[in-house]
Amino acid sequence: MPEHTALNAIWVVIAAGLVLFMEGGFSLLEAGFVRTKNAVNVTMKVFVDLTFGVLVFYLLGVHLLFGGHDLFHLWGWGKVVPSASQLPVAAFELFQIGFAIATASIISGAVAERMRFSAYVVIVVLVCGVVYPTSAHWVWGSGGWLANLGMEDFAGSAAIHAMGGFMAVGLAWMVGPRQGRFDPFGGVRVFAPSNIPLASAGTFILCFGWIGFNAGSTLNAFDPRLSNIALNTILAAAAGGATAVLFTMLRYKVADPSMTMNGVLAGLVAVTAGCAYVNQASAMIIGCVAGVLVVLATGWLDNLKVDDPVGAFAVHGANGLFGTLAVGLFDSRQGLFTTGHAHLLGVQALGAITFAAWGFGCAVFIGFLLRSTFGLRVSSDTEEEGLDIAAHGIPAYNELERFTDV
Repeated sequence: MPEHTALNAIWVVIAAGLVLFMEGGFSLLEAGFVRTKNAVNVTMKVFVDLTFGVLVFYLLGVHLLFGGHDLFHLWGWGKVVPSASQLPVAAFELFQIGFAIATASIISGAVAERMRFSAYVVIVVLVCGVVYPTSAHWVWGSGGWLANLGMEDFAGSAAIHAMGGFMAVGLAWMVGPRQGRFDPFGGVRVFAPSNIPLASAGTFILCFGWIGFNAGSTLNAFDPRLSNIALNTILAAAAGGATAVLFTMLRYKVADPSMTMNGVLAGLVAVTAGCAYVNQASAMIIGCVAGVLVVLATGWLDNLKVDDPVGAFAVHGANGLFGTLAVGLFDSRQGLFTTGHAHLLGVQALGAITFAAWGFGCAVFIGFLLRSTFGLRVSSDTEEEGLDIAAHGIPAYNELERFTDV
């Protein structure tokens, strides 16, 4: 193996490890944000991503996304063709597996505490096998129609986060809110999260793994943009978290910890599309806007009476859209604010709308099919008891155990 190819393989495998480690972040974040009686269930759903999602994407999805023969500019098929030269196919497929299951993980938190576990397994199989690979091919696959128009989505603000976020809100709408979440007079009942420090650990892991998510998308250890991409990623995260702190202090008179965590994640989501195309000042501006937008989007969704326990739409859907548009504004070569040219912004807007509509439409279709066949939601009694015992036979925290001396 030539030296250049070997070093690329090492870099991409390490980056893939960071991306796959993000699943641990999703697990801790969601387990910390939901109620105690459902913490095991959300963790098990992340394991569905890591098992069923990995297998179906490797067997089917990666061929639809990166197959060498393009079918009608909608899918690929056949032997997988890496989108970078001098990179082994196995390293490329490993990295792409992490992206696919991250898309599914966005959905798990939005439908937490009331969706049937079996329904979620079906959703992951469909998302990783067909839904995500189909739309991602349009911008990343050979001959994809959005790629041909010039759309820029370096690491997935649109292909992963906007699409996944709108799938999440679509399925959250289809399954309905948790019992008691909204009262008939328009009030919103706040359910206490099980463990904020646990959620914060998940946020730190996601932030760490995101360096591999974005910088690893170079697929090239010698890419001169690599260090700038990593720096832009962290600066946007910091800016998103900082503005979320300041905005919640101004609006609610407290520094809200869940909004702070989601502000960090929102900054990461928003910069993901443009991390390779913008400078550090633009990355911080993007993060600042994201930190405010995540708070506003959370309130907007509550007003619509759509229940999203972890803020998946506010983080991924709303900021995936914004981050996609931000490329058209801040791209160093053809952004509206940097060059005065509006063409890229128009292409980015078309791409953002396309991914949002695809994600939401697929979610409603899948939700309708599941509701009409296997069932989408657990019974009222099961929801009241909690899904940990009903679906998995074990609580998250053995608080009732009594210890006796032997």
